[in-house]
Amino acid sequence: MSVSNIVKSIQDIMRKDAGVDGDAQRIGQMAWLLFLKIYDAQEEELELMDDDYEPPIPEELLWRNWASDKEGITGDGMLEFINTKLFPGIKNLHATPTSNARGFVAKEAFSDAFNYMKNGTLLRQVVNKVDEINFNSSNERHTFGDIYETILKDLQSSGNSGEFYTPRAVTRFMVDMVNPKLGEKVMDPACGTGGFLACTMDFIKDSGSVNTPEENQILQKQIHGVEKKQLPHLLCTTNMLLHGIEVPSQILHDNTLARPLRDWGPKERVKVVIANPPFGGMEEDGIELNFPAATRTRETADLFLQLIIHILETNGRAAIVLPDGTLFGEGVKTKIKEKLLNECNLHTIVRLPNSVFAPYTSIKTNILFFEKGTPTKNIWYYEQQLATDVKAYNKTKPMKLAEFDGCKQWWGGEQRKERVENEQAWKVSIEEIKARNYNLDIKNPHQKEQISHDPDELLASYAEQQSDIQELRDQLKVILAAALAGDADVQGSTNVAGAGSAGATKE
Repeated sequence: MSVSNIVKSIQDIMRKDAGVDGDAQRIGQMAWLLFLKIYDAQEEELELMDDDYEPPIPEELLWRNWASDKEGITGDGMLEFINTKLFPGIKNLHATPTSNARGFVAKEAFSDAFNYMKNGTLLRQVVNKVDEINFNSSNERHTFGDIYETILKDLQSSGNSGEFYTPRAVTRFMVDMVNPKLGEKVMDPACGTGGFLACTMDFIKDSGSVNTPEENQILQKQIHGVEKKQLPHLLCTTNMLLHGIEVPSQILHDNTLARPLRDWGPKERVKVVIANPPFGGMEEDGIELNFPAATRTRETADLFLQLIIHILETNGRAAIVLPDGTLFGEGVKTKIKEKLLNECNLHTIVRLPNSVFAPYTSIKTNILFFEKGTPTKNIWYYEQQLATDVKAYNKTKPMKLAEFDGCKQWWGGEQRKERVENEQAWKVSIEEIKARNYNLDIKNPHQKEQISHDPDELLASYAEQQSDIQELRDQLKVILAAALAGDADVQGSTNVAGAGSAGATKE
């Protein structure tokens, strides 16, 4: 059976269980099971290489010792083992990143995980299905990566998570342009399920830089991520295991913003940041106190931008996705942008089409590319347009990497040489930016306003115009009513005065 069919079978079995409510819980249930299966597959590889290898978790909790026997524990016995032995045993491990690194990874992955299933027989069936996947097979690992992404998209479409994930084409384009190299510390401070980190690893491997066990160890240690929420963190850790990181202890389950900015010392600086930080949301009260008084805010995207500027080392480079609101926003946003342009060279802003993140959000987005250490003199803008045969992107028709080919050709290599203005590209000086009070929302001067002929867009526009017209009508009614009431008062006074005058005249 193919991996995709296995995953579908797992989902179908879970739907029969009274304890699993909705896609979010199904993916959460699958996540910890898949983690344990993949974790054990890697354990077997490590044991083959080291005769004295000690398992990082109790042997009875290893997948092979409780799950692999299809006729093994089931029903109430299965539930009792999972709830009273497996989860407490992993959550309460005495493990640290130094004393038992792989045990610490398992402990962190399970810190907020939960067994939702209430039927031990159905749980046995799910375990048996998961066990059919051979994660020691490189082909099945690759296949599962695609399935893994599909599951995530399904979860997001359900609207249960409140998050959205970066399309693969955008992820790869950002990594390609930043060009991370072997040995450079790469970080995603809001790593989600690890898409940017996994893509970075693939990019470095594809470059031909990893040819020895020593170079592979360098690659594994240069990847760093932090994720606040339990499920994405568990999925990211699993993703890193699938990509060959034996000890993904540098994938932390934490809120990067909860640490005071001043506590990030020089030794913690990173060479590369690639991220799509959350935007449109607000952090909990008190988080803003970790940032300088002049730029305090609770808006998540603004805080992450400050953090990224700070943690980059000199000559470090970054690519981050930010909404239009960051570009044109005022107040604190203006101060943050001024800091960005003074401390970094914001050399390129790629303006993405509206529907790139559909169906998760319709917010207009941009990719900001910058390097720390020298102030900005000019900003190049590149307007990435919809493909000619696409009216809008969606879940079934996502953006393709090939659509960035034009931008890559224009880019000018690693040194960004010989860039020229064209219908999609234009340059703006820092003097003009300052004159605009650091408003970075600069439209393409070479493009006339495009008129859409899409029926849905036209209907939406028509409805909006009708709403505006009705609002104006209501305002006019109020004004006219007030005017008429005033005229009546004035007219009454005039009539009284006029009668007296007429009488006097007649007399």
